[in-house]
Amino acid sequence: MLTARAPLELVRQAPFRRLYLTRLSAQVCDGVFQVALASYVLFNPEKATTAGAAAKMFAILLLPYSLVGPFTGVLLDRWRRQRVLLTVNLLRAVMALGVALVVAAGVDNLLFYVSALAVLSVNRFFLAGLSAALPHVVHRRELILANAVSTTSGTLAAGIGGAVGYLIDSVTGASAWVLACAAMGYLVAAWFASRVGPDELGPDFEAEPVETREALGHVLAGLRDGARHVWSHKRAGYALIAIASHRFFYGLSTIATVLLYRNYFHGDADTDAALGGLALIFLASGLGVLTAAAITPSASRRLGEERWIVWLFTAASVVELACGFPFQQWTFAIAAYVLGIVAQSSKICVDTIVQRSVDQAYRGRVFSFYDVLFNVAFVAAGALGALLLPTSGKSYAVITTIAVGYAATALAFALVSRRAPSRAEQSADQR
Repeated sequence: MLTARAPLELVRQAPFRRLYLTRLSAQVCDGVFQVALASYVLFNPEKATTAGAAAKMFAILLLPYSLVGPFTGVLLDRWRRQRVLLTVNLLRAVMALGVALVVAAGVDNLLFYVSALAVLSVNRFFLAGLSAALPHVVHRRELILANAVSTTSGTLAAGIGGAVGYLIDSVTGASAWVLACAAMGYLVAAWFASRVGPDELGPDFEAEPVETREALGHVLAGLRDGARHVWSHKRAGYALIAIASHRFFYGLSTIATVLLYRNYFHGDADTDAALGGLALIFLASGLGVLTAAAITPSASRRLGEERWIVWLFTAASVVELACGFPFQQWTFAIAAYVLGIVAQSSKICVDTIVQRSVDQAYRGRVFSFYDVLFNVAFVAAGALGALLLPTSGKSYAVITTIAVGYAATALAFALVSRRAPSRAEQSADQR
């Protein structure tokens, strides 16, 4: 039975604690950096924000993650992951400072976007590396708890970073200063990464198959290997499809919410109030993430990861209709809280399913493929949102589409997961 002491006992383990602190410090900086970008691009009173503009922003921020994704998996299965975590944070510190200088100069063209994309693209190595490294610092039986603690804390850290970035922006009125603070924070994350042992996070080269070395020269082949491997393990394959579907509908909901707060709930000139209102939505979502961390280990143990995911997506469908149709700020706050639980709980479960189901030598490539699905689904949602959403963001048709999509995903996943091998069957096969 999970107790309140269990996360503390996990953090007391030195290998996990070192990886955990690296994650927290870096993701605080991620939150600071992202708020600075949003303030500069989406909540600039001198520029209008349309559905197309919001979709373009999300596409620019997320598509490079997918383009870099194929490289991360192959290299994470070959490079020492501790070295990757250290180097990535050092690079991000330098590049974030470069973005700050671009913003301070008032540049809002291709140079700005390329600079921002460089920081965000490198982040793929960091996040995929954390997921691939986690099984090296905890016992197999602790994976569900470790995922709950680390990914939930990381999301909350990003939320705290967003709040810090918002405060810095409110005080200074300059996004460049916010970006400079993020750059300094990445140096702290690099210091934490340097405290991890060089061989502590894998990969295990002596257990590595020949195909991984060959894939170093064939990056796309590495991505294909990850996709084939995960699909040969049906339990993981079905879970990835489910999380991609969730990410699509969650992305559509996110873009609609941004437009509602930017253009419907507040006037064009009142961008500070719009950004503040959206900050409250992210706070509500963050509370949902915290709740997910508390309930997911017990819920998934009692119901199983698949059944818990089905319950979550069903709840998301109901909440979208009940809280979306009134188009009131307080109902959107409730929806954000519930969807925060759904998003984080489902990701914890899927991460754990994948980590338990796939072979160690393929984890880097599989999690890179996972990242590609995760982000392409969100970008696809942005493209559809640009077509369906009005500038105000208010659309009963879109709310209905999201609700029906979650319900259909829950039903389909319930059906296919019954045919996938159970956790006990997989453990028996591995023995």
